[in-house]
Amino acid sequence: MLTKNKNKNISMIRNPKGFSLLEILIALTLLIGAGVFVAGNVLDSLYEGQVDSAKIQMNAFSARLKEYKRHCYRYPTTEQGLEALIEKPTSGPECKRYNPNGYIADGTLPDDPWGTPYFYESDGRKYNIISYGVDGMEGGEEQDKDIYLFEKKE
Repeated sequence: MLTKNKNKNISMIRNPKGFSLLEILIALTLLIGAGVFVAGNVLDSLYEGQVDSAKIQMNAFSARLKEYKRHCYRYPTTEQGLEALIEKPTSGPECKRYNPNGYIADGTLPDDPWGTPYFYESDGRKYNIISYGVDGMEGGEEQDKDIYLFEKKE
């Protein structure tokens, strides 16, 4: 009986049950690779959601701008900006039928999903609203690309 137990103990020393350092490193590498892949997909989905949110806000501004035009017969100029939707402009062409409550219910202009004010440009007849995207600066490519309500014709 002693011989049997002694051989069993020796075999446990020679064939330990467990993982080697190399096996642990391979497993960690695979887990990290999978994590990077998943994180990349999550970040891409987050960005797409932010772009959709910016477009929804710009369309809401567009509806308010059309209401402004019904009362004032033109859109606010670039100089008057989107602020004309909150309070009656003091410069530029006068709007005699301006809604005394403004055109945005809570009286504040929301920023784009990245915390930057929207850029508005208009000559009074047509307009565009732009979000400068993730980097907050004009121009850029990929995720830094500007988002337009009406795409610019190159």
